[in-house]
Amino acid sequence: MKHYSVMLNECINNLNIKSDGIYVDGTLGLGGHSSEILKKLTTGHLYAFDEDEMAIDYAKERLSKINNNFTLIKSNFANMTEELKKYGIEKVDGILFDFGVSSPQIDNPDRGFSFMHDGSLDMRMDRSTKLTAADIVNTYSEAKLTEIFYKYGEEKKSKFIAQYIVKNRPITTTLELVDVINDAVGNKYFNLNHPERRIFQALRIEVNQELKVIETVLPQVIDLLKPEGRCAIITFHSLEDRIVKQYFKTQSEVNELVKGLPEIPLEYKPKIKLMKLTSLSSRYPSLRPKYSIHSNKSPKSIERILRFFDLQSVINGLYCSS
Repeated sequence: MKHYSVMLNECINNLNIKSDGIYVDGTLGLGGHSSEILKKLTTGHLYAFDEDEMAIDYAKERLSKINNNFTLIKSNFANMTEELKKYGIEKVDGILFDFGVSSPQIDNPDRGFSFMHDGSLDMRMDRSTKLTAADIVNTYSEAKLTEIFYKYGEEKKSKFIAQYIVKNRPITTTLELVDVINDAVGNKYFNLNHPERRIFQALRIEVNQELKVIETVLPQVIDLLKPEGRCAIITFHSLEDRIVKQYFKTQSEVNELVKGLPEIPLEYKPKIKLMKLTSLSSRYPSLRPKYSIHSNKSPKSIERILRFFDLQSVINGLYCSS
């Protein structure tokens, strides 16, 4: 099995890495992006976050073959500011995020992320936490299940699926759940629309509070970056995409209280402005990032750039295994 890091060259190039800089990989995974950052550091340092102990162990061995200018932090990236302060770090030169589940987690049936392999309904990225997908499936009310399936999975037959789940409890394995979903919607809808993908996504988001942690970390990004610092963000699906775009949209607009004034006070000026990104690798010409974000936060108008890559189609393009 070969793993391809999402938009590796584009991310590394746009981070504009300085050999003596301080960088953060908020989503370590197998360490593909971290490895390329580390290769460019001489006196600089990389801090990489992941909740998954297996990812930490694997990446530690991989990165150690490059150099020792790194620190691996077993924590959710939502705790980024707090965790970095433990190492005396208050400002950084660059931050990278690749949101979503990682390939090894999907490929391992025991983790419960895959609807194609039988395994326990787990779906925890951090296995030291308590709530599992099985807990949700077997204890949430029909109304609550309907809500999360619709909200996090955008599945139009959420209510029918929730009803069938409640009727068929207990459900303990991934393929049992897939069968229940199939029974709920019928073969024709199931085969044409693949609702199991959306239901599994919804459960995973609920287990790991994935959208909440994104909302928590985005304000930290602007505060952590030095002037001229950069951030690359890769989204996995439309829900993540929406949160990132909406946050940066609000940060790029003049405050309504002062809009129209001939001179906008500094504290009310937009923190960022949207920009076009550089071109993508010729290897994947079908994918195009929508925009980047250019920060105006510094009192001296020193530029800070945040680059946002909209990769809703990435699962069929860059992020693959063979």
